[in-house]
Amino acid sequence: MAKANTGRKRRSRGRAWYWRQTDTWYFTPPGTKRRVRLLDERGNPVRGQASIDQAELALARVKAAGDWRPEVKPAEESDWIVAKVCSIYIENCEKRSRAGEISFEYEKEVRRFLQDLCGYCGAMPLCNLRKTHVLHWVETHSTWKSSATRRFAIEAVMAAFNHAQNSYAVPNPLRGLTKPAQCPRLHSFNAEDELALYDATDEPFREFLFAAIHTGLRPFSELAQMTGNDVIESDRGMMWRVYASKTKKTRVIPIRKEVAELTRSILSRDPSGPGCVIFRNPQGNPWKKVTGVSRFRNLRQKLGWIEESNRKNYSCYTCRHTFAHRMLAGYWTDGVGCSIEILAELMGDTPKVAFDHYGKEWGQHFQDPFWAAIGVD
Repeated sequence: MAKANTGRKRRSRGRAWYWRQTDTWYFTPPGTKRRVRLLDERGNPVRGQASIDQAELALARVKAAGDWRPEVKPAEESDWIVAKVCSIYIENCEKRSRAGEISFEYEKEVRRFLQDLCGYCGAMPLCNLRKTHVLHWVETHSTWKSSATRRFAIEAVMAAFNHAQNSYAVPNPLRGLTKPAQCPRLHSFNAEDELALYDATDEPFREFLFAAIHTGLRPFSELAQMTGNDVIESDRGMMWRVYASKTKKTRVIPIRKEVAELTRSILSRDPSGPGCVIFRNPQGNPWKKVTGVSRFRNLRQKLGWIEESNRKNYSCYTCRHTFAHRMLAGYWTDGVGCSIEILAELMGDTPKVAFDHYGKEWGQHFQDPFWAAIGVD
């Protein structure tokens, strides 16, 4: 017999809920089944079914005070705990980083997120861990405003638990945990922004940004690692052999003439030999992510972009987005945009990733078949 519809709707986890019997609002701490009464600023219970806004405000104060944490029961020696899973995966990332299988920046970010998770619920046995614990952990960081940051945090946690499952047959309690959807990469330099950047910085960083905008390479894991030995001269022009530590694949891509001329100029005046990196900082060393991020942050402040809604989000990685947008829009080819498959190969992405990031918003040629289908030229 079908269950009767009473018209009552259960509120989602992590929200305040009302109990008619006591005429009071409560919340359920993560990982528990007990109820805790919500109090107003004077310490009195929040009462009345219409006081939902006051109840949500009281719950927000609980979360802001750092009291929104799961209760941890002592684990037996044989139990796997969250900290053990994280520690093992961090060690694995360190080995892979030394072997060149992953970048140092990736290892550093994974370590940062997993250590933060351990500070939240590291002593919890895996048998008590729930998906809601990870989601609540992400919610407690008000500075993680970007969906990309939250997505990477969850990906790092999932990678650690998948590694424990595959290597030690440890049941994964987080299987099926959803991540924030990938957002289109919409930030892009226009011609005026590009010239302003060049005028506001010195020659080494100007050459680095110029090459990044005109090649679309990942700034620090690819472009900053390019050496003279990766340059190939062919009858049709210069090509670069690019190794992507993210995908562990090597691709050979053609280079625009202006970047080829810049590369030849740098190599001709560089006495270090073809084995050294092409683009270097003023001290003659390869560009590091921490240096490039700091440099670009100072440029944003110098140009007054830090106060603008769009330009305040510019970064070194915007160079890669700019290349993608210009290729799809035909910026360098009289308005004839390239296909998403060509763009994916040039940038070292899969066609799906390239379309999700750039094609939906910038691939105008994808809309041509739809217009043709309804009889519009």
